[in-house]
Amino acid sequence: MATLIPILGDQLSHDLASLRGVAPGDAIVLMMEVADETTYVRHHKRKIALVLSAMRHFAVELRAAGWAVDYVRLDDPANSGNFTAEIARAVKRHRPGAIRIVESGEWRVKMMIDGWSSRFDLPVNVLPDDRFICSTLEFQTWAQGRGSLVMEYFYRDMRRKTGLLMTADGKPESGEWNLDKENRAPPKTGLNYPEPLHFAPDEITNNVIALVAHRFAGHFGRLEGFGLPVTAGEARWALDHFVRTALPEFGTYQDAMVTGQDWLFHSWLSPALNLGLLKPLEVAQAAARAYAAGLAPLNAVEGFIRQIIGWREYVRGYYWLEMPEVAVANGLGADRPLPAFYWTGETDMLCMAEAVRNTRDNGYAHHIQRLMVLGNFAMLAGVRPQDVADWFLAVYVDAYEWVELPNVIGMSQHADGGRLATKPYAGGGAYINRMSDHCKACRYDVRQKTGPDACPFNALYWDFLARHERKFRKNRRMATIYANWDRMMPEQRDNYRASAAAFLDTIEPAASGWAR
Repeated sequence: MATLIPILGDQLSHDLASLRGVAPGDAIVLMMEVADETTYVRHHKRKIALVLSAMRHFAVELRAAGWAVDYVRLDDPANSGNFTAEIARAVKRHRPGAIRIVESGEWRVKMMIDGWSSRFDLPVNVLPDDRFICSTLEFQTWAQGRGSLVMEYFYRDMRRKTGLLMTADGKPESGEWNLDKENRAPPKTGLNYPEPLHFAPDEITNNVIALVAHRFAGHFGRLEGFGLPVTAGEARWALDHFVRTALPEFGTYQDAMVTGQDWLFHSWLSPALNLGLLKPLEVAQAAARAYAAGLAPLNAVEGFIRQIIGWREYVRGYYWLEMPEVAVANGLGADRPLPAFYWTGETDMLCMAEAVRNTRDNGYAHHIQRLMVLGNFAMLAGVRPQDVADWFLAVYVDAYEWVELPNVIGMSQHADGGRLATKPYAGGGAYINRMSDHCKACRYDVRQKTGPDACPFNALYWDFLARHERKFRKNRRMATIYANWDRMMPEQRDNYRASAAAFLDTIEPAASGWAR
């Protein structure tokens, strides 16, 4: 009897563990486009199109390599709409002797897989996802006994493990592990910002786009201009393009924001990485080769590699360590509903409007837009962290729960009680003004601290710190901030709080049922 090998939509790697060591003639590969995966949150149209197109291209490549592929399309009238029911139909069709699958990247899918053996009376061999550099077991071992999970120490271990940017005597290049202090430059007028490589949709992708446009017409986002890589070959071209055109300036300007410039020097490789079209080590190695060849400076390469082998691996380990409790964490007791302008972009705050526009048009916003604009505002305003997490999961094409949830609940909203980040990533208008050109054209005046014309981030920042003073005052990293609060006259503190309350009263909540 053949082995049934289900391959999930984010497992599109030809060297996937479940395919290794198995002769194509001894297996049936099952790929499933199911309605549940497109609507457990109302995903961005472009994300649905990306995943379905990449899956269909991958199936073509598998068949060309000699694999028998049972492919269930979304519009198949017999499609049951969920993974477990499709496994049941496949078991009935093929009567396999066993199921062989790589572990899921998301908790809810893991729960499904865990029940398959008893349900189908078959052995289910769940294999580790060794496309990651750090296994979940290795991360758990690293985290054991640590009161604080400091990413920097984890990152150094990953540098040692991979040998990336390490000298022959086991020291980091330049003698420093982290060059982040060199990567915080504001945008400079006249810079030439290269766009990521775009790929013209082929017949498969155009068919998927038409399907998504019809079936998911009410979902957020635009399909026009779709040009993401949908095969491993295209993803490698995109990687090479980034290394040649954008990596040299990536480090210096990675925190900058410019009105109308959606990409700046960012790679936009995360959709391909998270689908499995690229592997993290090959991406990091490509950047390291550019440094070795003198094509990119160390601050850019180190900053990029830190995101790939440091932060990305770290949040995956954190996710599996902390689930399922972290999904419902609300350590700051935030209870405000998500503002409607997260969907419409209709706000006079130009930084917010730009981030939402980019999100709507491209399914993209870079990490500072996500953290210090969209996430920062939600935390300062006291928005329910689960609402924020659902929104981030729905709107970004690179969002999968294992990477999105820790970034939102832990880093962006500080809702996990400080397990992931030792202090909240809170900032006022001054930060946004320093790192962007948005404030120059904004209706609000970033120099004004309170009142109807002042940048809302200013009053919201101090109101947030006042609301949570009992929790944060003893945090040594926030001592200077609270010392500044203490020096203010009572009238000034009252004005901040009153301005914040007045602004929050003007916010319309998103319509009910927006996420699912």
